Amino acid sequence: MPQLIVTYGQPDDPAAFDSHYTSIHRPLVDKIPGLQGWHAGHCATTDGSEAPYYLVAVLNFESQESLAAGTGSPEGQAAVADVANFATGGATMLVTDDLVG
Repeated sequence: MPQLIVTYGQPDDPAAFDSHYTSIHRPLVDKIPGLQGWHAGHCATTDGSEAPYYLVAVLNFESQESLAAGTGSPEGQAAVADVANFATGGATMLVTDDLVG
C-alpha cells in the first residue's frame, strides 16, 4: 500500500498551526479522491530532545496510480496549496512503496 508521508518542521506558532490544521487542512485532506485512510500526530524523540518534525501525516492509497490521481485532483491540489498557509516550519512530502511487508 503506497503512502504519502508529510513531515512538518517546527512552526513559528504551534497553536496557530494546530488550529489551522484541524479546522481547515484536515477537511481538505478528507476530500482527496482515492484516499483509503490517514492519520497524523505530533512528534517527540525518545531522548527528550526537540524533534526535527512537529507533526507527521501518513496518507494511505490502494496503488501508486490512485495516489497520483488523488494528489493531482482539484481536491488534492487544494490540500497541497493550503500547506503554505500554515506550515511556517516547512513541509516535506515523501511517497513510499511496499518494499517490505
